[in-house]
Amino acid sequence: MSQSVFKAHKRIVVKIGSNVIASRENGLNEKRLQEIACELSELIRNKIEVFIVSSGAILCGAKTMQLSDYPKTLPMKQAAAAVGQSYLMWAYEHLFMQHQIKVAQILLTRADLANKTRYLNAKNTLFALQNNKILPIINENDTVATEEIRFGDNDALAGQVTSLVNATLLIILSDVDGLYTEDPRKSKKAEQIFRVEKITKKIEQMSGGQGQLGGTGGMASKVATAKKVAAKGVTTLILNGTKKGLIQRAFHGEALGTVFLPHDM
Repeated sequence: MSQSVFKAHKRIVVKIGSNVIASRENGLNEKRLQEIACELSELIRNKIEVFIVSSGAILCGAKTMQLSDYPKTLPMKQAAAAVGQSYLMWAYEHLFMQHQIKVAQILLTRADLANKTRYLNAKNTLFALQNNKILPIINENDTVATEEIRFGDNDALAGQVTSLVNATLLIILSDVDGLYTEDPRKSKKAEQIFRVEKITKKIEQMSGGQGQLGGTGGMASKVATAKKVAAKGVTTLILNGTKKGLIQRAFHGEALGTVFLPHDM
């Protein structure tokens, strides 16, 4: 996509994957989070409204709780999220304050967005924060969500938030460079796909074999989210969030990651 196309987006959602900013072995990668905060702060200074959907709380909590493995049961995931969420938010607050940007935490469940009154309350709160120049940091409310009302992964939540705030661009920061013809971790023949005009069955099948080595969302969930928001006129860009500077480079016109174009409205 050209520089002019990306710069036309004035309200964006940025989803930050667990493996981008945290690991079970080391907990939060504050250095990487600091770099992301610098990039997003630059967008905000350029009058772009940013909404963050952040994963990472469970990995941060698992490290603090000294768990030997990623929690598998819902109660243990919720316990780890409860421990990790406060630390994650402290890091966001600390790092964005270096750029004179205040942050606020928003926790949502699927039920919140399925109920009209709660949906409107969430929407009004998010816009009130933006109007007061406060950056919303959104996550699933893991500590209270049951299996029936969970989003399942933050890719799905990011898609819902994109619709909620009427954003025109969704950026998904993952731990891979984008969509490939096959899993690049398993095949040297894998070729990156830089541009997807339409998400076909072939694209969906291709993404299904490209899993994630941590967290809950693999490439299939990202493509599914991109397909849903594309139907509403939204562009999705998947970038490797473990690499410094890609957001700025993409906004300056470099062909990076994988762009999913919106459908004709």
